[in-house]
Amino acid sequence: MKTTPTMISRRFTATLAAIALAALLTACDQDAVPAYQGYVEGEYLYLSAPQAGYLKSIDAARGSRVTAGQALFAIASDPDAQALDEAEARAGSAREKVENLREPRRAPEIAALEANLQAAQATLRLARTRLAQQQALARAKFVSQAALDEAISAHDQAVAQAEAARQQLATYRATLGRQAEVRGAQADLQAAAALVAQKRWLVERKAVSAPAAGEVAETYYRPGEWVPAGAAVASLLPDARRRLRFYVGEREIAALQPGQRVEASCDGCAAPIIATIDFIAAQAEYTPPVIYSRGSREKLVFRVEAAPAAGQAASLRPGLPVDVRRAGR
Repeated sequence: MKTTPTMISRRFTATLAAIALAALLTACDQDAVPAYQGYVEGEYLYLSAPQAGYLKSIDAARGSRVTAGQALFAIASDPDAQALDEAEARAGSAREKVENLREPRRAPEIAALEANLQAAQATLRLARTRLAQQQALARAKFVSQAALDEAISAHDQAVAQAEAARQQLATYRATLGRQAEVRGAQADLQAAAALVAQKRWLVERKAVSAPAAGEVAETYYRPGEWVPAGAAVASLLPDARRRLRFYVGEREIAALQPGQRVEASCDGCAAPIIATIDFIAAQAEYTPPVIYSRGSREKLVFRVEAAPAAGQAASLRPGLPVDVRRAGR
């Protein structure tokens, strides 16, 4: 078939169009937003009790969703509960002792002491009168010296008894005990109260609740089994601890910064996942052991992490592959 100038012109035009289309596609690829490969990372909380004991109950099954403050499991607290009762009883006794030292005697006791003082004073007046009579008789030589000495002794004894009754009444009217004794009783009360708080803390920590809303990932003991102190009984994946982790090459890492929004897509995701970058690794995940060349620099990748929006975090499953792009482009 003979080639005509018209055919040559058409071929030349088609070639130019192909070259233009290829250049356009290349430009589009250069302007396309780069996608970074990554996955969903879950940061689990391993929950335990500070004291050993038998597992009493599992209140939230694995795989179930829980709210903040919801009961997860409980360790039998019989010995600690008994120790708490003992500490509370000792604290009550110390409190009563302090109140007893602060308060004066009761009114009937005060009245009885006042009556004793009045009786002692009456005895003293009688002894004083008899002493005066014996002294007058002794001066007239009507009684012996022995009788006078007996009257003096009875008078002195009555004086002592009246003073003793007066001092006892004054003591009972005042606060029972000296200030040093009151302060000592208050210190005993504070020590007892501190012991009560310690025992109550141990009892309360035997029942463990969820610190945040999330999903119970796994349980490691069954009711009736012995749980060592500090051993994890359940693991919890909080919604706020589901994160996007992806890797960025050394050419693009300078364009990312904390606080920047990104969008992620995954297989089966109905809508893009909106997240905010909050961590960029300071060092590359892969560093060649030789002096950098242009080819080796292209292998450098940096770990970047982003926190997904609160409304989407609960639906993300750890290990789910995602493709992450910068938002707003």
